Amino acid sequence: MTGRLDGKVAFITGAASGIGAATALRFAQEGAVIAGFDLNDKVEPDWDEAAGIAPASTFASGDVRDEDRVREVIAQAVATHGGLDIVMNSAGVAGGGMVHMLEQDAWDHVMDINAKGTYLVNRHAIPALIERGGGSVVNVASVEGIEGFMGGSVYNASKGAVILLTKNMAIDYARSGIRVNVVCPGFIETPLFHAVFGIEGAQAFQEQIREAHQLGRFGKPMEIANAALFLASDEASFVTGVTLPVDGGYTAGHRFGG
Repeated sequence: MTGRLDGKVAFITGAASGIGAATALRFAQEGAVIAGFDLNDKVEPDWDEAAGIAPASTFASGDVRDEDRVREVIAQAVATHGGLDIVMNSAGVAGGGMVHMLEQDAWDHVMDINAKGTYLVNRHAIPALIERGGGSVVNVASVEGIEGFMGGSVYNASKGAVILLTKNMAIDYARSGIRVNVVCPGFIETPLFHAVFGIEGAQAFQEQIREAHQLGRFGKPMEIANAALFLASDEASFVTGVTLPVDGGYTAGHRFGG
């Protein structure tokens, strides 16, 4: 039985942990060779397992804000693996606060990683997809890029930017055979999630957010990876420019009692 990504090369940012690591594993299970990229050079077991499934897979460390490093790593991936077919932009950071209390450096930090980082990776990966004759880009935003969240400010703005960037890229590259879609996770149990909500006194707030998901729980990284797999695969050959919430019903509406 062949995998859904047999013969494909996937470049994945944020590949050392969370959604990125889960996606690397899921794509490798379906036959893809992975070129992982992350600021952290210490990877989770998921990535190690992915590399074991697809032994030709490679991992490089670096910052998505560093254009020279992004250019270098993508060029290395193309040279090593013979090209690129899939790009998954899952690198990201949290941040926020009311605008009048948010320092410019904090704003720039989140926007530079979440929005500019997505732009820079796509800027240097798209030519490789064009050279390949087409491919798939899966950007990762958030339900907070679709609707507001108290105190979200810069995080929401950065993820909203990724959603609109995705739509424009879908238009710009469709005739080059490149599909571009964006996954919008709900609240997913990742290291980033636990860093934000694991602080003392956050338990009650965490429970409120859990209840806002109509399925009554938080998501798992592999559930986002499964959605990304569909968008990256030929099964989604007529899907482009789509904003796909994978959120347990978080954006479906509100529950009042019961």
